[in-house]
Amino acid sequence: MIQKDFAERVVNMLKGDARVIGLAAAGSWITNEIDAFSDLDLVLVTHDVVAGNKTQMLAYAQQFGKLLNAFTGEHVGEPRLLICLYDDPLLHVDIKFLTLPEFHQRVENPVVLLEKDQQLTNTISNTTAVWPYPDYQWLEDRFWTWVHYGATKLGRGEYFETMDMLSYLRARVLSPLLQVRNGLQPRGMRRLETSLPPADLERLMATVPQYKPLSLLEALRQSIDLYRVLREALFPAGVILQSAAEKRSMEYLEEVGAHL
Repeated sequence: MIQKDFAERVVNMLKGDARVIGLAAAGSWITNEIDAFSDLDLVLVTHDVVAGNKTQMLAYAQQFGKLLNAFTGEHVGEPRLLICLYDDPLLHVDIKFLTLPEFHQRVENPVVLLEKDQQLTNTISNTTAVWPYPDYQWLEDRFWTWVHYGATKLGRGEYFETMDMLSYLRARVLSPLLQVRNGLQPRGMRRLETSLPPADLERLMATVPQYKPLSLLEALRQSIDLYRVLREALFPAGVILQSAAEKRSMEYLEEVGAHL
């Protein structure tokens, strides 16, 4: 596959680079789920810090192939990431630049493609990858204010804003909680069509509206119902429910709905 051919070429280029400690592949490579539409996630570990110096990051990326475009990943909260588009073949490649101490803290164990003195392998063996799971209190503290916000946009007739809010709830709250309930790692919207049971997928689909006020209202109600079901199933007793905010936000939503 083009992803593995590309990675093999990068390995051969980096073998003689004294600055490089190792190279690993993350993402779908780990689970052997690469297909024709997959991007390639690479982790490049160097002795000295490269991240933060875009000139150095680009210099590495330009060695690896015909680079069409590249930019750093601040928009996804990861400035150490260089997001690249290559040609011949056309391929999306994410390159994360780390030092060895930074490699200790990771969310998954990547597949080592190249290393010197077993440094990546030893790090993986001696430290634990920790995947980030939802903070239930954090979600509960925010959910009902988000509901009120969506209701205000719906009432004002800002339907695109309402649709964006519903998308946010789906990606940030509902999908991760559904994944946790089904024993899956919470990966946002990734592969939900194939990973969720049909009944859960149907409930999530019900939160997707048409560009019509009553459809938006129903999608928001469906989102709330699903959140309540997941909250009941997952939240431990110690989570403090924001009952007053829930009550008033629901009353306001129904006031808005009565005037649509």
